[in-house]
Amino acid sequence: MKPRNKKLREQDLAKRLRRIFIISFVSVLLFIVAITLIGLYLFMSSDVITYERIIDDGFWIIAIFIIVGVLLGTVITAGISKLVLKPSWELLSGVRTLSRGDYSVRLDLGGAYEMKELASNFNTLAQELEKTEILRSDFINNFSHEFKTPIVSVKGLVELLKKSSLPEEKRVAYLKIIEEELDRVSDMATNILNLSKIENQTILTEITEFNLSEQIRTCILLLEKKWAKKNIEFKLDFKEYFCRGNEDLLKQVWINLLDNAIKFSYDGSTVSVDIQDDSDCVTVKISDEGETIPQEEFKNIFNKFYQKDKTALSEGNGIGLSIVSHIVKLHQGAVGVESKDNLTTFTVTLKKEF
Repeated sequence: MKPRNKKLREQDLAKRLRRIFIISFVSVLLFIVAITLIGLYLFMSSDVITYERIIDDGFWIIAIFIIVGVLLGTVITAGISKLVLKPSWELLSGVRTLSRGDYSVRLDLGGAYEMKELASNFNTLAQELEKTEILRSDFINNFSHEFKTPIVSVKGLVELLKKSSLPEEKRVAYLKIIEEELDRVSDMATNILNLSKIENQTILTEITEFNLSEQIRTCILLLEKKWAKKNIEFKLDFKEYFCRGNEDLLKQVWINLLDNAIKFSYDGSTVSVDIQDDSDCVTVKISDEGETIPQEEFKNIFNKFYQKDKTALSEGNGIGLSIVSHIVKLHQGAVGVESKDNLTTFTVTLKKEF
């Protein structure tokens, strides 16, 4: 929303609130005047105030009744407006604070159940925005570090390679390091582009039927360099299963989950992949033997920019699992995680028909 349009909407809301106050004031004032006239009539009927006295001091009697009525009406109107309009003004102020980027604001509207429910929903929204902002800031810091480190490393190695006296063995080793660092930069850029593309995609296209088992085996082979380096073995417990979906997008799911399993597995451990099939769904389970994930982190693990271990900057940038979650949702499926006793399992369930 453009700032000018946003300001106009806020001004319009303020005008409507003032209009409500004026209408409330006039209504209560008319009510009080009516009560005043009725009271005057009753006083006259009971001879507390006689007709002759009204003839003699009529102006002052009527003036006193009108002044009392106006004062009473103002007090009642102010009380009603405080009860009715105060929550609206607090909500408007809270929304304005949020729009300025201050996500620490919290509301306590009190009053009726609806007001408490509104305040609760607003506070939940502000809390989630605050968490997202923290994750975004952490991501920017981590990503900047991740992006800068390989570039600095490559620059230093290139300077060394310029030396003609450098032994061939070191030259080959330095070239290998440069290749690995450039792969890291390429992976980060690819993940960022993939996440941006998938987040803006609402309709699943290019749906085909393909061999899911073969796709997963291919993904494992693509990651051979990583799991061979850690001496990890794979246990594949599945037959040939077929699946309907976007083949390229689902390939990203298995690449990210397998890469994640390899990344956090202990050296020399086993990564297991199991596929189960029933009448409605195909379920893929990928398990690794590594550090247990605390249960309180389950609700955040699929959020973008989230990292389980913020000190392990070289381990990733908190994008892979967010990509997995978005792709699975596009396929109207579900993804979950279980972790206990140093065994973590990610489960992806895909519908056969959607």
